[in-house]
Amino acid sequence: MAEIILGMGTTHGPLLATPPDAWDGRAEVDRKNPALAYRDGTYSFDELYETRKDKYFDEQNSLAVRTEYFNRCQVALDGLGDTAEAAKPDVMVIVGDDQHEWFLDAVQPSFAIYHAGQVTNYALDEETKDWHRAFGRGHSMGMNHPETDQIYPVADALAVHMIEQTIEEDFDTSSSGAQPIGDKGPRNIGHAYGFVVRRILRDKPMPIVPVLINTYFPPNQPTAKRCYDYGKALGRAIKSWDTKARVAVSASGGMSHFVIDEALDKRLIDALLNRDEAALTAEPEFSFRSGNSEIKNWIIVAGICAETDMEMTLHDYVPCYRSEAGTGSGMAFATWS
Repeated sequence: MAEIILGMGTTHGPLLATPPDAWDGRAEVDRKNPALAYRDGTYSFDELYETRKDKYFDEQNSLAVRTEYFNRCQVALDGLGDTAEAAKPDVMVIVGDDQHEWFLDAVQPSFAIYHAGQVTNYALDEETKDWHRAFGRGHSMGMNHPETDQIYPVADALAVHMIEQTIEEDFDTSSSGAQPIGDKGPRNIGHAYGFVVRRILRDKPMPIVPVLINTYFPPNQPTAKRCYDYGKALGRAIKSWDTKARVAVSASGGMSHFVIDEALDKRLIDALLNRDEAALTAEPEFSFRSGNSEIKNWIIVAGICAETDMEMTLHDYVPCYRSEAGTGSGMAFATWS
């Protein structure tokens, strides 16, 4: 039978590949955003600043602190890469959120698993590169996508088994058996998956299984409880696969962004560390809006690892602020072993 030998969780935000003195490019995008989600409210940048100005984000947003925190993130990412390499898994199951990269409004499943024999990470065309630059992401394009097309092998037999077994447990897992075709040809694999292969696996792809979660788009985002239960079902499915294989699982995304909420991040990280299912599943759904929703990818991986005796270790949590209103990304890096 297959064995789950490693769990991982990693942030994948653009600041991880953006020089600290260029974070202002992303802050300018924040300043133009009329709908910044923070706790149970929605704010313009100026409204958010008025709400949070007593938090004194100027120091956290200084270049010196940005640089220190950027370097801490690189150390943590390097450590995750070392851990993955040392574990020597045969397969990596990657749990990420699809942000209209694979699925569009015509069809947006809550849960989907890709099960073809391979998937291509396409190099970005010039139009897409210009779009990234306009949103302050110019430095981070290569973090998720290669300069030339790359083909990643997919553990299709495991993927099909995971679909079948979760269906048997009354989860309506959608099946994706081919890379979707868009106006310009095949659509690209999402950044959540490209990041793990390129940064954590260091562009040495082993067979992967992409698990696609709709954390972002109403009206069918799964609740935190549904995500945890789905993770447990995935864990049982992996363990019941009748193949001798060492399987690693990774959550890609989180923590709070684009408005950092350190209290939320700490609360949920503590719940993850303590296997506190009640705390994870009782968190109000308004906590999981915007980029915060990617924390549900971690909750799914926590559910997977709950089907093992592995314990979580937090390697670092780094609140990377990029504006005086407290926008930025809460970065977290963890393993289960």
